[in-house]
Amino acid sequence: MNRNQKSSTIATLAIFFAVMLVIHLLSSIIFNVLPVPIKPTLIHIPVIVASIIYGPKIGASLGLFMGIISVVTNTVVQLPTSYLFSPFVDNGNFYSLIIAIVPRVLIGITPYFIYKWTKRTGKFGLLLSGAIGSMTNTVFVLGGIFILFANLYNGNIQALLAVILGTNAIAEMLISAFLTLAIVPTLQKIKLH
Repeated sequence: MNRNQKSSTIATLAIFFAVMLVIHLLSSIIFNVLPVPIKPTLIHIPVIVASIIYGPKIGASLGLFMGIISVVTNTVVQLPTSYLFSPFVDNGNFYSLIIAIVPRVLIGITPYFIYKWTKRTGKFGLLLSGAIGSMTNTVFVLGGIFILFANLYNGNIQALLAVILGTNAIAEMLISAFLTLAIVPTLQKIKLH
């Protein structure tokens, strides 16, 4: 990688990371202040978009940043479930890092390959990539919790599936799919590389 490419990659990561931080802060404030029935995660949308436009390396890097944001947030702002995402709080352990980071890195990889395989379908490929990117997060986070913190669900696979197919997960999937469809074509025209 030459110097210009390296600078461009760093600039791309910095821009998307800044967008992720803004989305994280705004959505945290909005969903904690307003009495809304669902609290969807939105920070993964820039990871999905970057994965499709810039490839799995940049996508995975941003996914790693998302995982780190999750660890830091759950360490600083402790909720009853913080131990699932931070080893630095009571009951947290090494598995907490796996749950916080691995699914988020995968968010940066799966949309790229889904879009690559469905590119010829046009808008449908973008919708599918956004939806599967979002479900990658949901399935791997909740699946990781089910496997690594089995006592949480008491081995009840139906409870796990109910959460995966719950309102939040469906809302996140739809929001991700439609925002991916809306954002990617525009950003592809003005791609930073």
